[in-house]
Amino acid sequence: MSEAALINELQTHGMRLVDPTVGMAGRRGGAGPTDHKAVTIGGSTVMVPVHTAPAFDSPYVVQAPDADGMAEVTKAGVSMGKVKFPVRPRFYDLKTAEGIEYHKIATLHSKNVLATTVLQDCIRYASRKKTCQFCSIGQSLAAGRTIAHKSPAQLAEVAKAAVELDGVKHMVMTTGTPAGKDRGAKVMVDSATAIKAAVDLPIQGQCEPPEDDIWHEHMFNAGIDSLGMHLEAVTPEVRARVMPGKATIGLEKYFDSFKAAVKVFGRGQVSTYILAGLGDTSEAILKTSQELCKIGVYPFVVPFVPVSGTPMESHPAPDADFMASILEPLSRMILRAGMSAETAKAGCAKCGACSALSVYEKLRVS
Repeated sequence: MSEAALINELQTHGMRLVDPTVGMAGRRGGAGPTDHKAVTIGGSTVMVPVHTAPAFDSPYVVQAPDADGMAEVTKAGVSMGKVKFPVRPRFYDLKTAEGIEYHKIATLHSKNVLATTVLQDCIRYASRKKTCQFCSIGQSLAAGRTIAHKSPAQLAEVAKAAVELDGVKHMVMTTGTPAGKDRGAKVMVDSATAIKAAVDLPIQGQCEPPEDDIWHEHMFNAGIDSLGMHLEAVTPEVRARVMPGKATIGLEKYFDSFKAAVKVFGRGQVSTYILAGLGDTSEAILKTSQELCKIGVYPFVVPFVPVSGTPMESHPAPDADFMASILEPLSRMILRAGMSAETAKAGCAKCGACSALSVYEKLRVS
């Protein structure tokens, strides 16, 4: 099985571990992709679900690692390939002067990406009638695995340690949406300013489209290298059903904000997360992706992961064929538009761990 195919299979089905203690502890709950573990397949380190309903029933079983740290993946007893797990980062052993463990402030994502949710709350999460039905931003906070607000000083301290101790290459900062017209852009500005004063680290900021486009310039000037504004779903009917609160910010506003952001950050340095499997057809996702590529926005399409404890925990994950039908033509589309995961400065597009998209891109240029 090819590298791209195996990644696609594992990310849609999840995997069962003979030794659940292998590798870093899987992240559970929180904002963004979760309930997974980092695993290296060939030349790519990706995130694979391990704590989800599909993963519990996955036909893919990862055997205990050998003396070299390699673990065989089997399906019905047949070997499908080998994987390796990144080791626990050293910065996880440190605490702030107040006694807060560094991993509660920011975590290692993939093998060399630092990730944090600056505000572990969201104006849309308070009501299940408004919240994104797939989101678990409050779960990790309730379980005591993180803190509610990571201060700029805390983020700078952890980022500096992660670079010095573990060779982190770039950072992703997302946030729950606060009240206010900036929609999270201000906390991106404050956080990036402090981090860049402490360490030279490329940063992607993520927030909803701010009401005033001037915030794009504020974020860029503060040291944000790339920007993510996430659509998640691409058709109005799916958006209204799956994320009723966020859908009040229409697609027109998103595209206006995308165009304004590209003028500031440059082509390929603005991206959007699209969750395949929420209800949008492959044709709809590819059509929207084509529009995004034309204006210089990188469409980062990932398979939907049903997270335990959310209203969509029983919603099926997309199958590997559905993902391949999107990712294969999408990779060509992105490259034709002069963008790629490799040329992104920071963030989800550059990391690529939650999708096989970057692997398909490599196939196109090899």
